[in-house]
Parts: sequence; C-alpha cells; structure tokens
Amino acid sequence: MKKTYALVSSLLIGSLSLPAFSGVFSSQPSDKEIEDVLKAHPDLILNVLRDHKSELYDIVSQAFQEEQVKREKDAEAQEKKEEDEAFKHPYQPVIDKNTMIRGNKNAKYTLVEYSDFQCPYCGRAFPTVQALRKKYGSQMCFIYKNMPLPMHPQSMPAAEYFEAVALQSRKKAWLFNDKMYENQSRLGPAFYKQTIKELGLNVKQAEKDAKSKRVQDIIQAEIKEAEKFGFTGTPGFLLNGIPVRGAYPEEKFISIIDRLNHKGEKPTSAKKTAATTAKTRN
Repeated sequence: MKKTYALVSSLLIGSLSLPAFSGVFSSQPSDKEIEDVLKAHPDLILNVLRDHKSELYDIVSQAFQEEQVKREKDAEAQEKKEEDEAFKHPYQPVIDKNTMIRGNKNAKYTLVEYSDFQCPYCGRAFPTVQALRKKYGSQMCFIYKNMPLPMHPQSMPAAEYFEAVALQSRKKAWLFNDKMYENQSRLGPAFYKQTIKELGLNVKQAEKDAKSKRVQDIIQAEIKEAEKFGFTGTPGFLLNGIPVRGAYPEEKFISIIDRLNHKGEKPTSAKKTAATTAKTRN
C-alpha cells in the first residue's frame, strides 16, 4: 500500500504544480498545505484521476491484490490458530440414533461432514471424501450431517428425502446420497422419486416421511450443531474433532491425520464422541 500512496501523492503534487496553482506554494508543499488546497478545490482529485486513468487502474488493481493477500494470510493464521486449539480440545459432534455413520463406527478416524446437496463446493468435496474412505478403509468412518443453505432451493428438499429414505433403509440412504452428488444438475422432486423407486423403496411413504416432524427435527438439530461450531458455509468438516472449513483437497485431511499420528494424539472415534449410545446407520 505504500507504493500506492506514493503514486497517488505524486500525481496530486504534480497537478498542484500546474499554472492554476502557481504562487500557491513557494517550495515543496507540506502534507498540511496539500490538504488545505484539496479542501478548497475538491474537484481537483477527480480531475487528476480522469487524467491518469491508466495509473488509477494500476492503483486499484494493486490495492485489490494487496488486500487479497492480506486477507488470505489472516485467514490462514486464524485457521492455524483454530486447528492448534482443536488439537487440544477437539469439537464434539452429537452422535445418536439418528446419526448417519458409514463404515466402521469404532474406526481410528472419524470424518464428519456438514453438507448441502445442491452446493457446488460440496459436489467438489464428494470425490475427496470417497478417496479418503478408500485410502483409510476400515480405519475411517464417515458421518454425514445436513446443512441445507437458504440460497439453494433444492438443498432442503433433497435433505428431507435423504432422511426419509434412511427411515426405510439406512444402507440405501447412502446410495441415495451418492446419487444426489453424482447428479447435482438433476436435483428436483421427479429425480428424488425416480431414485427412490429405482432403489426399490416406497415412494409414497418417503414423500410422507420427508415432511414429518421426525425428519424436520433431525435436519434442524444438525443445522444448529453446524452453527455452534462456526460453520457458515458448506462443506464443513470435523476430522477427529479438528475443523476443516471448505472443499479442501485430500492432502489437507491427510496432513491432519499425519499430525495426529506424529504427535501421538489419541484420535477420537465415533464411538467415543457419541453423546448417547445408540444403533447407528450403516
């Protein structure tokens, strides 16, 4: 920003040397003298900017880039601080009879995702999650929690049908989940019902359950939990209680696991973080 300020100052000082301001300054003007002249001639700044459009564009571009770099560094610092704190005090998600757990519930690593079926970033995260599950196998269990965002009109209906399908078949609910992320452009009532029919389930019952109080309570509880952990967008993850905010590549999650192993931290399994002991959905 110092270069930007210097350039603006030089343009203004150059303009103040024009004939219109001859005699105003007997020597190099001070900041106070420049300020007084600009107050008396506020249109001068606009005239200077109009006469130096190319320089103005460079100034704005540079300022934007500098601000972007600063924000990225601040975000990285905040993320590192939060991660360090979470290693000491991992976040504890609720795991009860309604929790969708995929894989070994007693696994060494527990990956929780707060997600939105229509979110494009969640769509990007889907293959990452699949890759992590494949890489770690029985050492990792995956927990899916709904966080439908208001700006996505199909996110809530998709979440409702997902939970409705789970009431009929927990195993097939995961197939429904995968189908939604593999076909995000097709989300809508017709696609939900078609998928449910292809899974061999009762479509009418799913329609009814989707609007039931039980399903609504499950979704709202998961939204509130996500908000409690400070997730404002999707996807949001907890890997053994360590937050990952956004659709990061596979390497980000691997680095957390490596750090857990390197430090000898005792990872928190799904079983140990359970708020209540209950049958889980496989």
